[in-house]
Amino acid sequence: MRPYLIAIFSIILQAPLHAQNPNADPFQIIKPIAPKLEQLPLNAVKPTGWLQQELQKNLNGFTGHLDSLVPDLIVKDDIYGKNRLSKDTKSKNVGAVAEAGDWQVQYLWWNSETQSNWLDGLMRTAVLLNDPAALKRVGQIIDRLLATQDADGYLGIYDAALRYKFDQENGELWAKTTLYRVLLGWYEYTKDEKVLNAVLNAVDNVMLAYPIHQSHPFYSVNPDAGGLTHGLAFTDVLEQLYALTKKQGYMDYALFLYEDFSKQTLNEDAQFHKLLDIDLPLKGHGVHTYEHLRSVVAAYYASGNPAMQVALDHFLAKIKRTTSASGGPIGDEFIGGRVATGALGYEFCSLHELMAGWISLYTKSANGVYGNNAEHLFFNAALGNTHPSESAICYLKQDNAFSLTGGNNGDTTDRHQTRYRYSPVHKEAAVCCVPNAGRIVPFYVQNMWMKDADGLVASLLGPCEVHTTIKEHPVTIQVETEYPFGNAIKFKMRCPQPTQFALKIRKPAWAVGVQASLPYQELDGFLVFDQRWGNVDFTLSFSSEIVRRETNQHAVYFESGPFVLCNVLSAKQEVTKTYAFAGLRESVYNPVQFAVLQYIREKVVLVANRAHTFSTKLFNPDTGQKEAIMLEPMTRTILRQVTFPVKQ
Repeated sequence: MRPYLIAIFSIILQAPLHAQNPNADPFQIIKPIAPKLEQLPLNAVKPTGWLQQELQKNLNGFTGHLDSLVPDLIVKDDIYGKNRLSKDTKSKNVGAVAEAGDWQVQYLWWNSETQSNWLDGLMRTAVLLNDPAALKRVGQIIDRLLATQDADGYLGIYDAALRYKFDQENGELWAKTTLYRVLLGWYEYTKDEKVLNAVLNAVDNVMLAYPIHQSHPFYSVNPDAGGLTHGLAFTDVLEQLYALTKKQGYMDYALFLYEDFSKQTLNEDAQFHKLLDIDLPLKGHGVHTYEHLRSVVAAYYASGNPAMQVALDHFLAKIKRTTSASGGPIGDEFIGGRVATGALGYEFCSLHELMAGWISLYTKSANGVYGNNAEHLFFNAALGNTHPSESAICYLKQDNAFSLTGGNNGDTTDRHQTRYRYSPVHKEAAVCCVPNAGRIVPFYVQNMWMKDADGLVASLLGPCEVHTTIKEHPVTIQVETEYPFGNAIKFKMRCPQPTQFALKIRKPAWAVGVQASLPYQELDGFLVFDQRWGNVDFTLSFSSEIVRRETNQHAVYFESGPFVLCNVLSAKQEVTKTYAFAGLRESVYNPVQFAVLQYIREKVVLVANRAHTFSTKLFNPDTGQKEAIMLEPMTRTILRQVTFPVKQ
């Protein structure tokens, strides 16, 4: 056979099936793909060290007190019960500052998101800290919510005349998603069959009202329908039910939801035909786009369809373009077809949703790249958005935060823009980011350990304890470390009945060296310790180097181990509002003095006795002089410069 014919034949063989048959149904189930890793139930992993302190700070702050800070949104509006939405409901206090108008109907579901995402964070925090008072409080709220379920299984925010009868904006599936995730987490902790049965009956009610392949749950006469399209995240609930029951019908329904979502006329980035166009940039509301990643992943694994894999690969390539140096995905609130820069903001909701997407991909593929992405985002963008000492976050923040006074780095052209500042509430914008800030740490902790066919997997690193069973034998591991603030880790393995299994530890992508006190093999991005375990202590440490990287705009930034580095700017705090609870307050920050420094290829030198801290010189264009500066981790910083344009 001639060489060029061999090459063509090879290309045909490697081409996706849908490319060979352009008329093939991309939503056809070819062969479902089983996840390679198994997530552990809530409460299997307990945080220690700085992670425990972070959770306690949240419980003592906005997570534990948000219902008191905004009682009108969380307590007074019984949106799942006596205040269910009806045709007579014309307006509702949702906290956001807005002008009157019929368009406000699209926000009537907002309080369900605020309430349920807040409760989700509170519930998981209470469980992980084993806080008796908080657990009792959560249990009482959940009992009250379960009591709102109708005899037919309906558990949601609409009365009988309105539910499932929509042709545009609604929060039907989204309100259910946010609540059912809470209930399934509570079931994992309590093992109360009443809770699981309530969710099973409620999901049966959805599947009966929106029969598979015979209904259009995402139909809308208006392509802009935020609550409706949030509802695609209902695939989260279906995936959790599949994990609990192993009933493939839940995954089939998840695929159906993504198919119907893709076939409607909607202004959403994650629709199948849009993902196939690799050159079509992401434009939509950031949090929608990034949370929909999990639904596309679910659809691919539910179908095993090569066409769906192409769509997923394209989606990941597009997200890469919109991801900043810190791992934060831009969107303030919309992505708008832009490519990430250090000056563009990312929403805290998007941080949680994308981190959850990376973990979903990691669980299914066991590809360490996605574990690295999750850690990178959490340690840098998320902790860099969280106030270092107070219980407050920025709704929007950017890598290069030169001021935090409401607008993007001092921009005052939009008088309603207040998101670039610290608050434990952000009521004037929307009480969505603060509830998600209460969810992100528990979600990281719960996914620190997983299982595979060979044993246990340390998937995300940090101080914790894991309690589980391997081959029906109890196993406990204490992880003593300051990671990521230190790169040494001590594992205390306790197996009362000695058991042979593989302990796999994800090797961080940045690690240039590994030192371990036990023999191991390196395989597919994991350090594999395979032996008969009893009561064994061993140590592990990673070595790193400072790495210079470039942004899409060819600005320079630096990484050391798990951290993105920055020039920390001196800032002056102005408290703009105080609350009666737990000393909570809102603040803006102005720089004491700063210039946008430029990179001039000076040496970067590690500072003695200060991990991940370096000294170098950068050019100050305002003075025309070089300046000696320190590069420090951006985590827990307020004002900073992360990316440095190259001096020409």
